[in-house]
Amino acid sequence: MNNNFNKFPKDFLWGGALAANQCEGGYKEGKRGLSNVDVQPFGKDRFPVGMGKMKMFECDENHYYPSHEAIDMYNHYKEDIALFAEMGFKCYRLSIAWTRIFPTGEETTPNEEGLKFYEDLFDECLKYGIEPLVTICHFDVPMNLVEKYGSWRNRKLVDLYVRYCEAIFTRFKDKVKYWLTFNEINMILHLPFVGAGLYFEERDNEEEVKYQAAHHQLVASALATKLAHEINPEFKIGCMLAAGNTYANTCAPEDVFKSIQKDRENYFFIDVQSRGYYPAYALKELERKGISLKMEQEDEKILRENTVDFISFSYYSSRLTSADPEISATTEGNVFATLKNPYLKASEWGWQIDPLGLRITMNSLYDRYQKPLFIVENGLGAVDIPDEHGEINDDYRIEYLRQHIKAMKDAVELDGVDLWGYTSWGCIDLISASTGEMKKRYGYIYVDKNNDGSGTLKRSKKKSFNWYKKVIATNGEDLA
Repeated sequence: MNNNFNKFPKDFLWGGALAANQCEGGYKEGKRGLSNVDVQPFGKDRFPVGMGKMKMFECDENHYYPSHEAIDMYNHYKEDIALFAEMGFKCYRLSIAWTRIFPTGEETTPNEEGLKFYEDLFDECLKYGIEPLVTICHFDVPMNLVEKYGSWRNRKLVDLYVRYCEAIFTRFKDKVKYWLTFNEINMILHLPFVGAGLYFEERDNEEEVKYQAAHHQLVASALATKLAHEINPEFKIGCMLAAGNTYANTCAPEDVFKSIQKDRENYFFIDVQSRGYYPAYALKELERKGISLKMEQEDEKILRENTVDFISFSYYSSRLTSADPEISATTEGNVFATLKNPYLKASEWGWQIDPLGLRITMNSLYDRYQKPLFIVENGLGAVDIPDEHGEINDDYRIEYLRQHIKAMKDAVELDGVDLWGYTSWGCIDLISASTGEMKKRYGYIYVDKNNDGSGTLKRSKKKSFNWYKKVIATNGEDLA
């Protein structure tokens, strides 16, 4: 039994996290195909498209599409990874764009240019001793599969996803150890087109479509886990959820029960991926909603026998709920509607800042699953304004991260939570997934680019850059 919980382990994986669709750009380079993220515009139409309520299956001249260039990491990755190495990163979480490997999703052989791009990128990481943590599907689905099959509502995508996994697992089996099957898999319920390329026709039973698509993703995740362990038994496969405990508004039992129900909406996916079966509450909920999932005969066995090795999650804020329908003052926290918590401050985007909530969430997840955890997203989106010398003194970001790392430290040292690593979100400024904005910045590195797409793309260090470098160098001991 390991009782040495007084410090982070020596091999703790400090680093940062990004997603291809928010930073890579180069959307037509290297024979890359069109994905669902590429057709999400900036501006008033972004949310209806993201919800699957407004059909936009191709790009037009009337909209600006931020992901097309993003911060052009496709052509800047060597410079960016060198900066990550200067901070001392042990780990870099990134995602592979599905359409770089299979442009339409249906090819029988992968696109060599796409494979070579990521191979070079991984080699660049390894050159500096940085461990890649790779998300296989971070919201992006080939548009061909959206148009032809209705995306993940169709069972066909399970086989196509597994083919994609086989291509990257085989090619990178000696370069990548840590993999995540789907980013924030629970997002399919909240932003269906963003999360899974789902578009709804008027005749659709939207709830049924979402849960059927979720089932296909869960089966695909289990099959990918099986395949991964066959190709390289050293691979560590994780699931990933948008986490954050839901508090009860009062100690009224009705409010407490409502908070349990809200948490279950997010736990449901991880219950299946980590435990290997649909929990009783989920089956009852589907029954109540009149949803009958189409399952293949072998699905239960696939799910049961291929659970994940670790649980990864994003954490930005906690949530608050009430059973009283009259209480309606809400704020937005990473797409999740929540009541305003009078005990918490909020960011410029209304996300409630709750460092202790991270510790609470870590304990809840570890108690529930008894599997190693990995924090793969945490950070503060804020407007950063360079001073007259072009410097950015982002003390507000340092304070946010300091408090969250303290809470994380307490969860490890005082509570005994098994935590493998911490990769803060948006280690370099990137395009916001929810709003498409550039001014909502998270990074330690500033990128000269504006909401309208203008800017030089020049990189420069913020004050938080050297602060995080010190945190990593002391393995989380010096947070001053």
